[in-house]
Amino acid sequence: MSARLYPSLRWIGCAALGVALISACGSGGPAASQRPSTPPGTVSPPTSSTLGTAPPTSPRTTTPTPSPPRPVKPSPTPPPPAKPPTTPAPFPAGLAGTDFERIPTTRHVVALTFDAGANADGVSSILATLRAEGVPATFFLTGDFVHQFPAAARQIAAAQRIGNHSVDHPYFTALTPAQITGELNGARDAIGAVTGADPRPLFRFPYGDRNAATIAAINAAGYVPVRWTVDTLGWKGTDGGTTAQIVRDRVINALQPGEIVLMHCGSNPADHTTLDAVALSGIIESIKANGYGCVTLDTLLS
Repeated sequence: MSARLYPSLRWIGCAALGVALISACGSGGPAASQRPSTPPGTVSPPTSSTLGTAPPTSPRTTTPTPSPPRPVKPSPTPPPPAKPPTTPAPFPAGLAGTDFERIPTTRHVVALTFDAGANADGVSSILATLRAEGVPATFFLTGDFVHQFPAAARQIAAAQRIGNHSVDHPYFTALTPAQITGELNGARDAIGAVTGADPRPLFRFPYGDRNAATIAAINAAGYVPVRWTVDTLGWKGTDGGTTAQIVRDRVINALQPGEIVLMHCGSNPADHTTLDAVALSGIIESIKANGYGCVTLDTLLS
């Protein structure tokens, strides 16, 4: 090749190299396919796939505002249990302090009284005689009697005056004040429940066992204690050497104004005799023959 061509070739080569360098500088460096899509330290702009989608958010933790405490409604106070009446039945103040052995009177009257405790074997006969003779009487009932013999108790209360004779016939001088109250209230409640009658203000001490303290306790509960002038001893029965004639004689021999006669509704537990019931008709006949009449113990209260 001619030597004159070399400068032209050198010029063409340099020109080509210059064009290449200018191209490279104009493009800013390597090809786009080799450049990182995101310069370091920058946040990628959203792409078409994320447009319209809310960015994820961290769950918010909220502390609930406490509600004010509700006022606590006090529970209604239940009414107190009903108490039995405590107001004593009225009786004349002058009767306090005495266990009466007779009615204080000058009138020719006798009070026939019957204690009902052991059994009711003589009740029907006694009530029939009193009804036939037109004579009133007073019956002292125990709580145990009315529970065991309710029909007899109702018959007595329907026909005659009744009084309180305790629940179970204990010796009252051996009781505490609380026990005395229990005996009185227990018998009264039992009598009321079975017969509908109130025995106040008449009371008889079981066995006639009393002292000043027990009399005061009886009075404080609204009762007048009533003893007796004569005990017929009919309760002893024939086994105890008693007869219907002895029963009658004891009553008439003690006859006086205001006499209080003690008899019993039940039979003797050994021989089952009812001597008071048997003798009753003759007793009433003798009382009337001596110019006396019969009254209940309410006469004591008037």
